[in-house]
Amino acid sequence: METNPSQSLADAPSPEALVDAIPYCRHLGVRVHIENGQLTLHLPFAGHLIGNPMLPALHGGVIGSLLEMAALAQVIFELRTAKLPKPVDIAIDYLHSGRARDSFARARIAKQGRRVVNVQAEMWQDERTKPIATLRGHVLIE
Repeated sequence: METNPSQSLADAPSPEALVDAIPYCRHLGVRVHIENGQLTLHLPFAGHLIGNPMLPALHGGVIGSLLEMAALAQVIFELRTAKLPKPVDIAIDYLHSGRARDSFARARIAKQGRRVVNVQAEMWQDERTKPIATLRGHVLIE
């Protein structure tokens, strides 16, 4: 992300504005939908997202980035943090290849402490019950 971690989020009143403010999100074409107080990130398929043209499969970095963006966006949206949260540690489980089609990611806060939030995210393509990758991590909030 090219955003300044100490930058105030007052300039980003909506999740859409937050995603639009991150150049990598714009490059990927990420869109945001809000359903029942939860954010869903939508990654429309594009040819430049392919990492393995033989399959073709999405690049693992794109999958990891979408999961991380979903986790951070959900923390910002749900906790209304004044500054961008900083990832402390993140573990991603790649369950199977992402195919050449639209992808979706959603995160939830598993536990919130005073300074650290435990967040989990999942990414799917056809069916939400069949994730292609999951994320577990901690982020630092102020």
